[in-house]
Amino acid sequence: MLFSMRKTSSIKKILATICTGVVLVGALVGCGGEKKPAAPAAKPGSGQKVKISFPTASASGALYAVGAAITNNWNKTVPTVAASSQASAGGIANLNMVSDGEAQVSIAISSNVLQCLKGTDSFKGHAYKELKAIAGLYMNPNQIVVTDKSGVKSMADLKGKHFAVASAGSSVYNECSNHLIAAGLKFPDDIKAEYITFTDAADMLQNGSIDGAWIMSGAPASAVSQALTAQCHLLSVSDEIIKKLQAKYPWYVKYTIPAGTYPNQKEAVTTSAIKMVMFCRGDLSEDVVYQLTKSFWKNIDELGKSQKNLKGLKPADAVKDIAGVPLHPGAIKY
Repeated sequence: MLFSMRKTSSIKKILATICTGVVLVGALVGCGGEKKPAAPAAKPGSGQKVKISFPTASASGALYAVGAAITNNWNKTVPTVAASSQASAGGIANLNMVSDGEAQVSIAISSNVLQCLKGTDSFKGHAYKELKAIAGLYMNPNQIVVTDKSGVKSMADLKGKHFAVASAGSSVYNECSNHLIAAGLKFPDDIKAEYITFTDAADMLQNGSIDGAWIMSGAPASAVSQALTAQCHLLSVSDEIIKKLQAKYPWYVKYTIPAGTYPNQKEAVTTSAIKMVMFCRGDLSEDVVYQLTKSFWKNIDELGKSQKNLKGLKPADAVKDIAGVPLHPGAIKY
């Protein structure tokens, strides 16, 4: 089935799509039926380190590097834990892994975290009511890249275009759906959809084999930078569309990507964004989450130097725009 989605002869890209699909399917298999029990974890004071598995996103996205920076910091500064980050299919897969006990901590957009907590949308019938937030982090903007030759000037112009979206069922796919429907299009029927990774989308934008791509990632994102070196540009999201989205989904905020963020980007671009939330299992001990939270904020300046998306974060903003997701007692303690 995945092969039928693709219209390319590149073996490399086919294999990349298969890998992404396998990860996503594996994550979605756990969506139905009973949840798996959490893997036993070492208790604080037992002399064993508490294992923290931290899924992120694809290796080409900003979240992958953010997760690596956070877990590296914890390994250096919290002697009672052994943390590891790894690539994943993204936010929805991350939430399923934490819900099923396959991971302990991760990051996703606030909307998906709330949906998982309540068992709605992609998580219908499999809520994880013990899900807890550690901190709200940075805004994650939607970035729409189109080729100059496509002639696309607005989101309505995407009708009939060959357009790349992420894997079906992913948070990025859902973002594309929400926005195009708000723009008056039928999704995905009104576009020639290509279900590929950000890396493959950037490659295809460069060689002109697609008209555009939807990328949701902290700015600057490497895939967007790559595309904008090859006669592509970012498309703004109108105030009208943002207001429509906010009326239905209160977690959206208006966001500006400053001029010069990317190569050949001479003007600021307006778009929508959702806050990223670092969350965890509710059964992680208060002491462990306290230590993780303390280490994160005590070392935020150093983290900001290694990852631009973490630069300038403040504890006072950690509880803002997180869609009402409850904080873990250990985070509250800090």
